[in-house]
Amino acid sequence: MFLAVFQRRLSVYEMLWQVLPCPESKAKGNDTMKKTLAIILAVVLVLGLAACDSSGTTSQNNNPSGSGNNSSNPSTNSTGDNQPSGNESGADNTSQSGNNAEAAKLTGKMNIINLDDRDPSVLRGVTIKGVNTGSYDGINGKEPSLTDVRCIFELNEWIEFYPDTDATYGLRVWILKHRDDQEYYNKAKFSDLDPNFANYCDLHYPEDEENPDEWYWGNFYLNMEECEPGYYDFVFTYEGKAIATLLTRFYKEGELSAKSDTELEALMHE
Repeated sequence: MFLAVFQRRLSVYEMLWQVLPCPESKAKGNDTMKKTLAIILAVVLVLGLAACDSSGTTSQNNNPSGSGNNSSNPSTNSTGDNQPSGNESGADNTSQSGNNAEAAKLTGKMNIINLDDRDPSVLRGVTIKGVNTGSYDGINGKEPSLTDVRCIFELNEWIEFYPDTDATYGLRVWILKHRDDQEYYNKAKFSDLDPNFANYCDLHYPEDEENPDEWYWGNFYLNMEECEPGYYDFVFTYEGKAIATLLTRFYKEGELSAKSDTELEALMHE
């Protein structure tokens, strides 16, 4: 736009320059006059372009709905169960320290969430195994239970789930940094965008395996480069609703490897 204005004004000034009288006898005087006039025309041209530029800038500033993005662009929360994300109250009620035993006490007992429409057959018990620590005749050989479940592991250790359930699909375990307020899970919506999120594991019947009744339903590990040692909640959900929780503790990689089953059992009941 500025170039077009410049070209139009320049053509006008060229016309004025051509029509100015310039007799040969007054060439010297006319040269001086033309120089003066050229300076005046140049000043007028610069001022005109500056005014035009100022007008264009003002117009853009007064029009915020132009080509720029005027949206606040809020992030969308995608959840594992197609539900709104976790901490609706905004409170961060967590206990993350590996030595914060006063805020969290390990018991190996599942906390069953009492829902009116809960079917007890969805989760009658569970066996949880850690592949790096403990023996399969000891701490990893427990029968499915709600009151005596392994709850100590290492970071970077694969953890396997063997649930006692009539459901073949729909079970999921969310691994979240421990919350002192366990009642929060009664109505919580779960999301991988939750600030307390560490991982999740879908549980389904391993029908494609050769011995499905002896095969794990799902497994996961916590990456030591992304997660800290400390207390975590295993939140068992069925079709998006929390049905049980288990308080667990994760140690540094290698910290439990040399311990016997007896020592591991003692750590499970702090």
